[in-house]
Amino acid sequence: MKKKRRIKARLIHIQDDDRSFDLEFWQEAGTEAIFTAAWQMVRDMYAIRGKDESELRFQRSVENVQQLQR
Repeated sequence: MKKKRRIKARLIHIQDDDRSFDLEFWQEAGTEAIFTAAWQMVRDMYAIRGKDESELRFQRSVENVQQLQR
């Protein structure tokens, strides 16, 4: 089932922006929407820079994880 698209807007002067609208919007959207939007920005950046999207992957810089003995 496809999610129904919702549009939310407000008109203010830039000097009156306290970011409360942004915080409320993303809190209502939830973590999945936040991750999806962030990942889309990464993909857009790659496209703008002319890089191949197939190169995208999470950084795997951890070599070894050991549990400490107590």
